[in-house]
Amino acid sequence: MVSCILHIKRMALFACELLPQRSCDLGFGFTHTLQDFKRVPCCRPLQFPETTLANGRVFCSTIIKKRVRYRKQYPGESKGIVEEMRFVAMRLRTEETEDGPEGTWEPTIEGYLKYLVDNKLVFVTLDRIVDEASHVAYADFRNTGLERSIGLSKDLEWFRLQGYVIPEPSNPGTAYAKYLEEIAEKSAPAFLCHFYNIYFAHVAGSRVIGKQVSEKILDGKDLEFYKWQGDAAELLGNVREKLNNHAEYWSRYEKNKCLREAAKSFRYSSQILRLIVV
Repeated sequence: MVSCILHIKRMALFACELLPQRSCDLGFGFTHTLQDFKRVPCCRPLQFPETTLANGRVFCSTIIKKRVRYRKQYPGESKGIVEEMRFVAMRLRTEETEDGPEGTWEPTIEGYLKYLVDNKLVFVTLDRIVDEASHVAYADFRNTGLERSIGLSKDLEWFRLQGYVIPEPSNPGTAYAKYLEEIAEKSAPAFLCHFYNIYFAHVAGSRVIGKQVSEKILDGKDLEFYKWQGDAAELLGNVREKLNNHAEYWSRYEKNKCLREAAKSFRYSSQILRLIVV
């Protein structure tokens, strides 16, 4: 057996000397370069695992262990999918800032009503999807305390009593609502990205905008759209925790699909926001 191995070694060494820059595979179940053989002392045979075949012959082979390569983590990945979305949002915000300021803006009652009507359609759509969908993931996002549909209905009724005509939903709102319905049927990670970002944007930014609009055109009136039963940040934190827990069972492909939707959510929401000054 030892003589067999040494003979194989000599053949492989000879082949490697002919092609020193290439790997040699002589069909004996192993692949080595010249340098690999030179590192083995001649006085010690190669320690190949031996397998006895049915015909009594001994088959010699070597197992080459592949180098383990670790995937580089995405920004924020160690803290959960919501943190990953935050990094995406920061990049989008940076890109928007680089485009330059849009200048001063003056809200109008007509534009603000369109903004409220379109937002109501979007929030009603979110409520209906999580309440009626059969997808098990959506059940955890019912009755979060962040729902805005009822508050918006009260606000629009108040405007109607003041003599204002309530418009029909405009294209930005109807387009976003339609997209939410479509994406909810195709991918839970994609839909939940929109779900979280819509509520996050309202809690983090819309309250400030609402206060500014109220001071300019509504004599400081506080609308129900910006009121919650409880602490809004805490309610949003509960949703964040649930989303991170669900995302632990997503593949990297599903997480990436979720992250790609962040830009779409940002674009749709921005189109609705611009209605205030239309």
